[in-house]
Amino acid sequence: MLRITKQVFKPQLTLSRSLATYNSPTRPVSDRPLTQKEREFIEPMIRVDQAGEVGAYYIYKGQIAVLEMWDQEKVHLARFDELVGHHRIRPSLLRPIWEVAGYTVGYATAAIGKEAAMACTEAVETVVGNHYDDQLRELVAIKNHNQDLVDLSKTVAQFRDEELEHHDIAVAHDAQQAPFHTVLKAVIMQGCKSAI
Repeated sequence: MLRITKQVFKPQLTLSRSLATYNSPTRPVSDRPLTQKEREFIEPMIRVDQAGEVGAYYIYKGQIAVLEMWDQEKVHLARFDELVGHHRIRPSLLRPIWEVAGYTVGYATAAIGKEAAMACTEAVETVVGNHYDDQLRELVAIKNHNQDLVDLSKTVAQFRDEELEHHDIAVAHDAQQAPFHTVLKAVIMQGCKSAI
């Protein structure tokens, strides 16, 4: 069984990224409720993020060996479950499919070997990191944030950074040495993009 812990992680390369940044407002945050337009904007965002975290959760559950990353995905999924409830957003009706698909991909890549499991992580976290960054750019563009938007922006920024850390861990642990890496990565990335 493969075990990867933070202590083992030694970056072997530096990846250049252009990411959105989120800084908490310096002036008091409005206590107004979300407008209908803001609500319509964040509902699909939270729904797709929860669905994505369901997929990631089950991928790592299927890969059980990457316990540290799975532990973070548990926190991510719990947060989006909380946001779905808080904002009374209908979860994705496809959740059972994401659970089975995520577990299957995680299990299958882990069964192929450590490098394939890491290639899976590299592919998933590339898509998820970019997706969260796009969302953060959209959130930052909203003027006059209320507390809900501040909290969501902080969550998306934190989770984006953690997903990209997972990507870097995967690359450092030989993701690109997986059999048929290019094909495996492309197929998994396309599956993630389709799910989003």
